[in-house]
Order: sequence, then structure tokens, then C-alpha cells
Amino acid sequence: MTIQWFPGHMKETEQFLKKAVSNVDVVMEILDARLPASSANPLLDKICNTVLRIKVLNKSDLADPVITRLWIDYFKTIQRGSEVIAITGTDTADTWRAADMALTGVKQSRSRRIRIMVAGIPNTGKSTIMNTLAGKKVAKTGNVPAITRYQQRTAIKNRIDIYDTPGILWPVLENLNGAYRLAASGAISDTAIDYNDVALFTLKYLITRYPDALKERYLLSDSIDDNGGPLILETIGASRGCLRKGGVVDIQKASELLIREFRSGKLGGISLESPEDFLSESLLK
Repeated sequence: MTIQWFPGHMKETEQFLKKAVSNVDVVMEILDARLPASSANPLLDKICNTVLRIKVLNKSDLADPVITRLWIDYFKTIQRGSEVIAITGTDTADTWRAADMALTGVKQSRSRRIRIMVAGIPNTGKSTIMNTLAGKKVAKTGNVPAITRYQQRTAIKNRIDIYDTPGILWPVLENLNGAYRLAASGAISDTAIDYNDVALFTLKYLITRYPDALKERYLLSDSIDDNGGPLILETIGASRGCLRKGGVVDIQKASELLIREFRSGKLGGISLESPEDFLSESLLK
């Protein structure tokens, strides 16, 4: 099974990026720290193969810090000499550490400004990072993927011009697990994959990897197991008032509640994949 979600403007963005990359000094590739491999667009490997690039694991405050450390080590191992950093895009000090790291390999000159491009898939926090660096709102942000439609350039301190670009997903998402992770994070429109399926995928993962967080948040018993996803989702819906007329649990509302609370970090620091998961899934391709 494959998932297709490739709005028309994203095709235009791919062509735009190919031209724009040649005019910048460095690319900051923004990844979701909760799913760094699934949120890494393979198109950027092709588009940015001749320009300095660093990986920025954004939303690290929502991710499992132990797993994030494993990802940093992993990226440093497979891409020797490349830089990688985990940040929270709303934190000014964090974000400037990433910008300073991006500038480490750039030859600076007083005769011109330094040009940084911020790139990545939808809803990884590119515009938030740009706003934080600028110290004011210069780019639209939101929880809807692909909110940035055109390139935005902003002059910031230290003689830097930073370019925000529309988020692009690749045309076909062949890895179903990766597609579900993207949907759970909000990178894919909620209309592209059934909300209930996404919730059950996320719930099964939480039962396996983060059962204590699940029990604590929803006051579940100690008897949960990975085959009880639908029943647990129904229990969550009943306890949170996701009910239809007659007291029947509204599974759609329960699914939306679970995903919404995962995205906002109310379940704690959760990572949806580890380097080990990524490598094992890669072997199955």
C-alpha cells in the first residue's frame, strides 16, 4: 500500500529549490525530532548534494531525549563531517545555536550578506525557527501542513539573510509505517489517511514503547497489550466524554483526541521511531 499526497505547489517547490540552492551558502534541513528518518525528504539529498547542509532536529521538547541522542549519533556516523543538532524552535538560544552551527563552514565576507535556506517537509517548524531568529513574526505558522506557499526572505542580525521555503513531501510515500508517523505528527493532511487508522497505529506503538505514559495520561489499568488498541481507544473515548447520543463512544472524536494530545506533548516526550527501527524497515524494502 502506498500513500499519495503531493499538492500542486509542491511540484513547483521542488523545481524552485533546485534553482535556489545554488544561490545560498548553507541549508538548514529541519526534521521532526520525534521521527527524524520519516521526516527527512530524500529529494533534499538530490537537490542539496553540492551545498553545505546541517540537520536540525526540531521539536526536541516533544521527543524522547534518549532516542534523540541516538539519532544525533546515528547521523554523525553515516554522514561524517556533517553537523546535526537538536533544538526547540521557539527557544531563542537553542535556535541561534543551530544558526551558528550552520555558519561554521561558511566563508564570511564583509562585502556580502550570508544566505541561509531553511528547508524540510511540512509542519516541522521551519517558519517558527525563522520567526525566532528574526525576533518577530515574519512567517506564517500553524498546525496545518504546507502553510508556507512561497519563498520568504528575511534579513536578521549578523548580516544574515534567511530564506523560508514551502514544505515538500515526496510524491509517493511507499513506507506505510513512515506515512502513519508523518500523519500522526501532522506533516500529512488529516484528510489523506483515515484518522482512526492513524490513532490505532499510534496507540499500538505507545502500548509497545511507552505504556507507562499511556497509563498515566488516561488512567488505564496495568493489563494493556498491543492487541487491545481498539478497546483502549474506546476506553479513552468513554473517559474523556467522546460520546454520541445514547452514550455510544464516538471513535472518531476519541481518535482525534489521542492524536491531538500526542502532537501537543501531553503524553510526555515521545519518539515514534529509533535508528534501529529505521534500519530494520530499510532492510525490508
